[in-house]
Amino acid sequence: MKKLGTVTLNTPRLTLRRFTADDAEEMFASWANDAEVTRFLTWTPHGDVSVTRAILSDWENMYADPTYYNWAIVIHGKTDELIGSIALANVDEREESGTVGYCMAKRFWGNGIMTEALSEVLRFAFLEVGFKLIKGQHAANNIGSSRVMEKCGMQKTGAVLGTTVLPTTCECVDIIVREITKRRYAPHAASE
Repeated sequence: MKKLGTVTLNTPRLTLRRFTADDAEEMFASWANDAEVTRFLTWTPHGDVSVTRAILSDWENMYADPTYYNWAIVIHGKTDELIGSIALANVDEREESGTVGYCMAKRFWGNGIMTEALSEVLRFAFLEVGFKLIKGQHAANNIGSSRVMEKCGMQKTGAVLGTTVLPTTCECVDIIVREITKRRYAPHAASE
């Protein structure tokens, strides 16, 4: 695997780039403080922009690691608005694998934007970095995330039943596990 780190990626509607400290207010206002956005995530809404600032400071420091992949999702337009994040975490160089995670401001849900972002991250991961396996997980009742992963060719491989408590809602949920291999990715990419 090549150690390329978080490089800027572009799609027809989006730029995926590194986060900066200047993103704090926009990130906080757009999605980080929204309980509806964080409902299915492993973290609770930020109570104050200072929490967002501290996290961004940590992320900026982590960009020095060439195996760290964490992008700000910016939608093209008059203001190039910051609307979400997408990352490859749990990078295992021995297995050449990682786990994708993402979130986005709710006013952009349902427009294929996250599918576009995930498609580009998968392309980068498989064809430029050399990952062989990308995994993902979502709550069974998170239909939106399920559809994003399905559209990108990530197949269901199993479920972990009733073992996860969502921190925002304290709801106990089943987790669906999905994955896509580099070998399966190539035919999927060709059909789009």
